[in-house]
Amino acid sequence: MLIELKELMLRPKRRTLAVAESLTCGRVQARIGSISGASEFFLGGLTAYSLDQKVKHLGVDWVAAQRVNSVSAAVAEQMACGVIRLFGSELGLATTGYAESTKDAPQPFAWWALAHDPAGGKTVVRSGRVDCPGAGRVQVQEKVAEAVVEELVKYLRELRG
Repeated sequence: MLIELKELMLRPKRRTLAVAESLTCGRVQARIGSISGASEFFLGGLTAYSLDQKVKHLGVDWVAAQRVNSVSAAVAEQMACGVIRLFGSELGLATTGYAESTKDAPQPFAWWALAHDPAGGKTVVRSGRVDCPGAGRVQVQEKVAEAVVEELVKYLRELRG
């Protein structure tokens, strides 16, 4: 899948990508960075674990995010759009969620988002939820990282037609 991702990012035209992570703590960036030649399309990423950092670097709405402990489709979407602005990329990925059970989330889950801001076009945003009942912290992080990369590949296939 990662080799296909590179091909889809570079052809028929070169696209650029940036990543904003919370729950996955750099695992999405590590997957992308493991691709030989990733520097041809991957501009970089940011792990913003706290709400204050999400607001400061990614433009997340503090009041709305605080109400949901920074875990919602809307927060993930704001992060994906924010990382596009921060890095000047065409595509942005984001993850946020709960890697372990908490009082707010009896089972681990996450939201991912993909934003696409083509030059001169309207930003397209997709998001989804990944449920991880019974999974341990690292398993949740790995599962969510894999899911968001799969969604990027799926989206790029659709663009290619």
